[in-house]
Amino acid sequence: MFERLSDKLAAVFKKLKGRGILTEVQVDEALREVRLALLEADVNYKVTKAFIERIRQRAVGEEVLRSLTPAQQVIKIVHEELTQLLGGESPRLDLSGRPPVALMLVGLQGSGKTTTCAKLARRLKSQGRQPYLVPADVQRPAAIEQLKRLGADCGVEVYPTKAGQNPVDIAAAAMEAAYTAGYDTVILDTAGRLHIDGALMAELKAIREKVAPKEILLVADAMTGQDAVQVGESFHDLLKLTGVILTKMEGDARGGAALSMREVTGRPIKFLGVGEKLDALEPFHPDRLASRILGMGDVLTLIEKAQEAFDESQVQALEKKLRQEAFTLEDFRDQLRQMKKLGNMEQLLNLIPGFGKAKALKDLKPDDRELKRTEAIINSMTPKERVDYQIIDGSRRRRIAMGSGTTVQDVNRLLKNFAVTQKMIKQMTQTGKKGKMRFPMKFFG
Repeated sequence: MFERLSDKLAAVFKKLKGRGILTEVQVDEALREVRLALLEADVNYKVTKAFIERIRQRAVGEEVLRSLTPAQQVIKIVHEELTQLLGGESPRLDLSGRPPVALMLVGLQGSGKTTTCAKLARRLKSQGRQPYLVPADVQRPAAIEQLKRLGADCGVEVYPTKAGQNPVDIAAAAMEAAYTAGYDTVILDTAGRLHIDGALMAELKAIREKVAPKEILLVADAMTGQDAVQVGESFHDLLKLTGVILTKMEGDARGGAALSMREVTGRPIKFLGVGEKLDALEPFHPDRLASRILGMGDVLTLIEKAQEAFDESQVQALEKKLRQEAFTLEDFRDQLRQMKKLGNMEQLLNLIPGFGKAKALKDLKPDDRELKRTEAIINSMTPKERVDYQIIDGSRRRRIAMGSGTTVQDVNRLLKNFAVTQKMIKQMTQTGKKGKMRFPMKFFG
């Protein structure tokens, strides 16, 4: 996410940090490079121009030019202006009013609208809401079946739409069904087209008038850059959007859509789709995204992901085992399974401050398949071997490798790293350190 833009901005700021004093000419030179970086990232030209001018007005003031750390002051200004460009405050879904509250998702075909409906339903369910998914897209034959399957995957009920029904009638009947069954949130998956046309807009307007949705959310593909922004502008002009959900952000190395959407449409980005899995939907935080773009990481998002994935009682049980030096390969396997809930390893590492700037770390590409391979090796062990790995001799290692579809070298590496970790745990407990102990993740390589 934003890899190219982050790299270019990091190079600009590195030059500034090498100067003890900044002149107005040097600031202008740096801002020209920032402007070029934004345009190459497919940020809207007018947005870029206004953004650079706002930074310049602040950066050439005495506060920066006479500062003891002028480069840091410029970076601070860029961070603040980026945050404002992205919307300033973190927007929330409006779920107020008498239930069931309707959320209407709109967008072009291929933007990921149907999957996003299920992701949103899963998220709301985890927060205590009772969502109801409604397939109102009768244009795409597979849309109804796709939403039924996704609803089953996330444990959310789906309205039994039948092919050939009128979408407006579907929406109205679904609202009645939701009210009767006690659902408090209705998520409407509406039809899309390859492009905006009169028939599509007439249908969406009719649904809006019939169910009076609390939110009309555009689902847009971030990887289409300024095309997504133009689509957002058109949908807003015709439907009066309340917000935007940008999908496929994990594959967008430029970031033009995210940086332009709020300024051009005037509508806030409310969520980011960052993967194909149903849990890959993040609430949008302008300040956190600005930090990611500038290579500062995003510790708050990392903490929130960990809190969602790890059960507190399991954490306490793990800590007790560590203190008693009773941590086994079976415990390690359980931790791997919890880690996989956090998501893609490379994305997680990029949330850590400084990761994106460190070349040695940047060249490291964590392989999620390594986690699966390690889990397979442990699964191929007997319960006794998981508790006492020292009994695993040569013949056992060959059996484990064959059973897990790996090599003896893979098994040896895991056992060697586990032995090192146990030694570290022993040293930590013997030093008598107090407080929460964190699991040392030295297992791969």
